Amino acid sequence: MFVKWLLAGILTIASAFSVAGEQSAHRHGDGKKSAVTAQAGKAAVKKTAQKATVRKHVRHAKQTSGAKTRNKLHAKRGVKNTKVARHGRKSANRYLAQRSDGSLFLMSSMALVVNQEDGSTLYAKRPAVRAPIASLTKLMTAMVTLDANLPMDEPVTVTEADVDTLRGSSSRLPVGATLSREDMLHLALMASENRAASALARHYPGGRHAFVDAMNRKADELGMRQSWFSDPTGLRTENISTAQDLVKMVKAAYQYPMIRRFSTSESHEVVFSGHSYPVLFRNTNALVKSENWDIGLSKTGYINEAGRCLVMQARIAQQPVIIVLLDAQGTYTRIGDANRVKKWIETKALRAAVQAAKVG
Repeated sequence: MFVKWLLAGILTIASAFSVAGEQSAHRHGDGKKSAVTAQAGKAAVKKTAQKATVRKHVRHAKQTSGAKTRNKLHAKRGVKNTKVARHGRKSANRYLAQRSDGSLFLMSSMALVVNQEDGSTLYAKRPAVRAPIASLTKLMTAMVTLDANLPMDEPVTVTEADVDTLRGSSSRLPVGATLSREDMLHLALMASENRAASALARHYPGGRHAFVDAMNRKADELGMRQSWFSDPTGLRTENISTAQDLVKMVKAAYQYPMIRRFSTSESHEVVFSGHSYPVLFRNTNALVKSENWDIGLSKTGYINEAGRCLVMQARIAQQPVIIVLLDAQGTYTRIGDANRVKKWIETKALRAAVQAAKVG
C-alpha cells in the first residue's frame, strides 16, 4: 500500500507540472512559439527527472516496506527478534525464544512446565485441553509391565498380532523375533517400538484386554481424570490426555529406575533369536545425546492426529523440572521448544542471581 501511495503522489505532481506548462504556452499565444518551445523542452527535461526520481523511490520503498511492515507486526506483538523461520532442522533454533516482556513463546499447541519438587507451574499453554498423546502412552505401558512383577528375562515373541494394521507403521522387529521382556521394554521406551509394546501387552496375565484395563486403573490411581487408554502403543487416537495429567504420569514414571535408564539411553543393541548379527536401535529423542542437557526421563510420540509430542524430566538451572509439549507441527519443533524452555529458565535464574547479588 505504501508503494502504491508514493507512486500515485509523485505522478500527480509530475502531471501538475505538465499541465502548468501547457497553460502557460496558451497564454503567451502563437506569436511566442520559440518561448513555448523552450518551455516545453524544460518541462520534458523536468518530467524525465521526475520519472527517474519515481523509479528511485519505488526501488527504495520495495526494499524497506517489507521490513518495516514485519517490524511493526512484531513490535505490536512485543517480539524482539523479527526473523521468524519456517519449521525445519536449520530453522528450529531461529524461532522466537522470548517476547520483549521476557515471557516464553512456544510453537507446541499445548505445553506445561512445572517444578518437580514443589509442583509450581513455570509455564502453561492450554494445559487442560484433551488431545491424543501417541507414543507417550508407552510410559504407562512400562509402568503396568513393571507393576506386574513378571520375570524380566522371560522370552517375549513378536507375532502377526503385533503388526500395525491400523496405520501401517514400520518396525525393525520382524515377526518371529524373540527377546527378553527387559529388552522389549527397553526398545518400547527408547526406540518407541510399537511391536515391542504390543508384545508386552499380549504377554501380560489375561492378555491385551487385561493389560489395557490395568493401564486405565493406573491412570485413575495417579489422578489422571482426563485421560483414557485404549491400546499399549499409542497408535489409536482414543489414547487421550492433557498436559496436566501427563505431568502426573511423568512424575510417577520417574519413580521407576528402569524407566529412567531405558528412556534416556542413547542406543541399545539386541540379537534376535536365530540371528548371529546384532541390530542397533537408537533413541527417538536426540536431546539425550546432548552434553547441554541433564535428562532423567524422556519419551517422544507422533501420529498425525497428535502431532509431535515430547515429555521429559530434566535438571535445568539447578532445579528438576517436568516438560510436556503436545501437538508440535514441525519435525524439529518439539526439540526447538524444549531448548527454548531450557534457555528461558536459565535466563530467569541468571537474572535472579544478578539481582540478588546487587541487593546483597
